[in-house]
Amino acid sequence: MTGHQKSERQVVITGLGVVSPIGLSLEEFTKNLREGTSGIRPVTTLAFTPAPHHVAGEIRDFNPSSFAKSREQKKAIRVMCREIQLGYAAAILSMDHGGIKEGTIAPERLGVEFGANLMFSVPEDLAEGCFAATDEGEGKFRHELWAEKGMPKLFPLWLLKYLPNMPACHIGITADARGPNNSITLDEASANLVIGEALRVIARGHADVMITGSTGTRLHALKTIHACMWDQLASDFEKPEQASRPFDARRSGQVVGEAAASLLLEDVDSAKRRGATVYGTVLGAGSACANAGDTPNLRLAMSLAMKAALRDAGLTPDQIGHINAHGLSDPKTDVAEAGAIHDVFGSLGDKVPVTALKSFWGNAAAGTGMIEILGSLTGLREGFIPPTLNYSNPDPACRLNVVREPVAPRNPVFLKLSVTRLGQASATVLQGVV
Repeated sequence: MTGHQKSERQVVITGLGVVSPIGLSLEEFTKNLREGTSGIRPVTTLAFTPAPHHVAGEIRDFNPSSFAKSREQKKAIRVMCREIQLGYAAAILSMDHGGIKEGTIAPERLGVEFGANLMFSVPEDLAEGCFAATDEGEGKFRHELWAEKGMPKLFPLWLLKYLPNMPACHIGITADARGPNNSITLDEASANLVIGEALRVIARGHADVMITGSTGTRLHALKTIHACMWDQLASDFEKPEQASRPFDARRSGQVVGEAAASLLLEDVDSAKRRGATVYGTVLGAGSACANAGDTPNLRLAMSLAMKAALRDAGLTPDQIGHINAHGLSDPKTDVAEAGAIHDVFGSLGDKVPVTALKSFWGNAAAGTGMIEILGSLTGLREGFIPPTLNYSNPDPACRLNVVREPVAPRNPVFLKLSVTRLGQASATVLQGVV
């Protein structure tokens, strides 16, 4: 159970960037949040549509080249897989939004912290090499032929397309960020951990600005198969947009998705010096893991992470304006999360407003947490807590005050909670600007 060591340096948010199933700009994203427009639709990007019922939180009309501003950037984009492209685009947007240009911040005081999943090659990238290393007589793949005949058939920079540290690398090169640079690969828990580590970097005085973010896609020939094997996916719904229904009694499982988002974290004095607009403040972060052998205790992990984040922020549960929940729409995980909220918030457990934004775009793995944080920040700035879609039949096992329509916030402080299937949980406490 971890938090960060307090310092006098206050860390604010000075830039936002989003690439999502409900919008490729902050304006479109916020509008669709307010209006309750779902991004879960029939899949178009996968030729054989392995997603159950062929629905997912898919990003449409994404042209990575449109985010490139130079010939070098266009060349770099060609050696990025989709989730690297998504993260790169989100970071470009947050830098533009925050006014970070060449010379704005000393390169040594500008760093990058990004979250991503393990990245898998698409089968077609390996096909020619695999066929070249196949025995012609028996038609079997032979490992001893791979080095001599298979590898030469691969794209020379093939490996660099699928390394989870490459979003941070490409962003650092483009921004000329020579400060601390790190990548976190912990599935859904990644985004909160990214913010927590960037918060500590700035608090220790090692950087003035950190470009943070997370990216992920589960719309992939192999990842969608893994989702079918490892997760309970939604199967009982009439319309695609009704598939993800966190905390609702009729929920039948999660929906696969993709997303990327980026936040500029900045020392408040640096932000004041350059006249930057502030969109929020990072107050604290915490994490925990509860996995005894092969049995993850999601409820315990989430409760410990929330307690750590609150302690780090120096706040008590009654000072939280709303909870931005993990809200997976999974029958068991939602119950564990509701229990964890009651463990931490006590008598306030069924009173504090709770929103679950995976109802808009599904589970984008590492890309999920950051876009959900951005959802609360943009909503608060426009005067509302974003709603939870498809919550019409409250589950008695999830006694929560789930936000069904956009509502005015009681206060702008919120807690973001995330957890992985293996019991790795993370949480952040932030304050939006109303």
